Amino acid sequence: MSLLGSIVSKILHPFGGGDAQAKPADAPATTGSDAPAPTGTATGGSVPAGSVDVEEVLNGMAAKNGQTLNWRTSIVDLMKLLDLDSSLTARKQLADELHYTGDKDDSASMNVWLHKQVIKKLEENGGKVPADLKD
Repeated sequence: MSLLGSIVSKILHPFGGGDAQAKPADAPATTGSDAPAPTGTATGGSVPAGSVDVEEVLNGMAAKNGQTLNWRTSIVDLMKLLDLDSSLTARKQLADELHYTGDKDDSASMNVWLHKQVIKKLEENGGKVPADLKD
């Protein structure tokens, strides 16, 4: 599963609902029986737009986490909260998945862009995202 697919799945299906091989709506097409998910869902399931409160899910995860993580602005902290690899290598992989065209050696700019794109993808895939996270 792609990193973006893992992020979307862990937030929009925190209790294991949906396909374990979830792909974001704009994941590259594949051949055979591994067809891409329909637009608007990460899993090919029927997640109505805005039905999963992203803020509520992440705040709940943060409350149970022993670390103080600023998931609202930091892609590194968001990935840590989701128990995903947040290394520079992993973030560069995520940048490739999301078609980042900037300088990946400028990690600060890349991280800001990644966070915005992940929030956008969560909303596109059925998440209800508060207005202050869309800026």
